[in-house]
Amino acid sequence: MVFWKKWLLKWKKTQNAEQSEPEEEQAEDVVLHRDDVDLHDRSQRKRYVKSCLEQMRDCEEEIRALTREYSRVTSHLTDMEEIEALPDPEREVIRSAAEKIAVYEQQQSEYLERKSRMTDSEFQKVERIETEVEEGIEKITSAEEYQEKIRQDLNRLAGERHAYQYRRHELERTAANMRGMMIICSFAFVTCMILLFLLRVLLEMNIQIGCLLAVAATVIAVFFIYMKYTESVRELHRVEKTVNRLILLQNRVKIRYVNNTNLLDYLYIKYQVASAGELMTLWNNYQEEKEERQKFRELHADLDYCQKELLKLLRRYHVQDPDIWLHQTQALLAHGEMVEIRHGLIIRRQKLRKQMEYNENLAESAKTEIKSLAEEFPIYRDEILDMVEQYEKSGNV
Repeated sequence: MVFWKKWLLKWKKTQNAEQSEPEEEQAEDVVLHRDDVDLHDRSQRKRYVKSCLEQMRDCEEEIRALTREYSRVTSHLTDMEEIEALPDPEREVIRSAAEKIAVYEQQQSEYLERKSRMTDSEFQKVERIETEVEEGIEKITSAEEYQEKIRQDLNRLAGERHAYQYRRHELERTAANMRGMMIICSFAFVTCMILLFLLRVLLEMNIQIGCLLAVAATVIAVFFIYMKYTESVRELHRVEKTVNRLILLQNRVKIRYVNNTNLLDYLYIKYQVASAGELMTLWNNYQEEKEERQKFRELHADLDYCQKELLKLLRRYHVQDPDIWLHQTQALLAHGEMVEIRHGLIIRRQKLRKQMEYNENLAESAKTEIKSLAEEFPIYRDEILDMVEQYEKSGNV
């Protein structure tokens, strides 16, 4: 119980922090609602608990993927710290090697300048992430296509929900109208019988046929009104169940939309592009440019030698990923460049941490919701705990 109290306090702090964010970010938050869920209905209750468990599963899968990327970014930042912590003599050796590389790279740029299909900064940007570009194109393309599908699903679900809500209002009006018509028929029948009785008493008329007709007409009218009312009530019950199901689906799709939007934002920052098409254009230009430069590679044997020397130096000083420094030697020469790259990595890591925290909060909110259900409805506690145990055994959560 103490654990849950601590967790609940942490979750409330997270909610307060989220409320201080801009409105456009709050608009993407997804909160579990059970206002329209009949928790005493076994099918709705199981569907709601399953939705919470699936939310936990989706969030934990997302966290695992984000953690791997977070480790890679952290490793690069650690390499920067290792280099900057070196004594001056060692750093001077690295700087000397980097200066030679910079000189040869400048000569290479001048030679290819008139044939260049892209700027040096664009080339170096793509070269720096060369091993990840094709994967990046695939990821961004997939994410953009998935984003469009999610947006279409959200629009479709919203349209269906509005349609069913409109139908519900119609059925409620129909039921109310039938009740009113029942009252009117009853009043008309009573009035008719009173009139017939007055005719019988005052004018001594034979009212037997009139009574039979009045009774028959009233019975027929009441029968059709009752059938219409019953049909409306049954359909209203079905519509309410459908609305509840659509709300649960909307919550799941909104969570996926937020995660996919965050993923796209991160990929755009990582690859410094605005779309998959832009990255594809850069990649195609880079491949053509690289092919042209490869033809003149023999002119730059010294550059290759210096790069190998720099790699040896970096490995000697326990840099975990020395190859990447071949494409950002300016960072070894200019502190400002090093700061800029570090800033970019920190932004990426902050973005990853924010995504991880978002998914952790969602998973924890789902966990709290399940616990809250078990506490608020002790009669269903065993059933809820059994569902949680089954999901845990199956590895879904």
